[in-house]
Amino acid sequence: MNAPDPVRFVAKNMRLDLELIARTIAPGSRVLDIGCGDGSLIDKLFHEKGCDARGIEIDMAEVTHAVAHGLPVMHGDADTDLAHYPDAAFDYVVLSRTLQAVEQPRAVLRQMLRIGTRAVVSFPNFGHWLVRWQLLSTGRMPMTSTWSRPWHETPNIHPCTIRDFFDLCAAEGYVVETWLAVDDAGQRAPWRRFPRLANLFGEQGLFVLRRA
Repeated sequence: MNAPDPVRFVAKNMRLDLELIARTIAPGSRVLDIGCGDGSLIDKLFHEKGCDARGIEIDMAEVTHAVAHGLPVMHGDADTDLAHYPDAAFDYVVLSRTLQAVEQPRAVLRQMLRIGTRAVVSFPNFGHWLVRWQLLSTGRMPMTSTWSRPWHETPNIHPCTIRDFFDLCAAEGYVVETWLAVDDAGQRAPWRRFPRLANLFGEQGLFVLRRA
């Protein structure tokens, strides 16, 4: 048996939200993946869609891992380093499960839609029914498959809900081109026309935005 391609091996067992994000991005696009981790999404977009995809990541160990597999990933911080990119440098700027961990979510979104035509954002939904139930029944910070770290170890400083994110987009004047709510098993919440129900039953949200 031939040894696996070391670059392709990075993209094994991708998170669900990354698989869904990859489906939203047009072939041949210019893509910046913020908080790209080990570069799994970059690898997939390059090999399967012919994208000019690159990333920034704050965790140096993840950067080293990605670069060792030949992926164009730089060490960087979303809160400070996006200002160095020129206007309209990318077709898509991706922020996957990172919005809740940045210090200035509104500023980061503004920078994303300055340097990119579209922003693709995924985040765990703090409005999910299990999160609500755990808070109500135990009076303690919830632990679920999506919110999987204890409160004293989590990098999440700005948890939000799907409804919160809709409100933020409206306040900032962003157009929501498409959105969906899913659980970690890959089941899409069927309440596309009913954000309140999606907010209750969706474990994570995924949005594609552009400026009006």
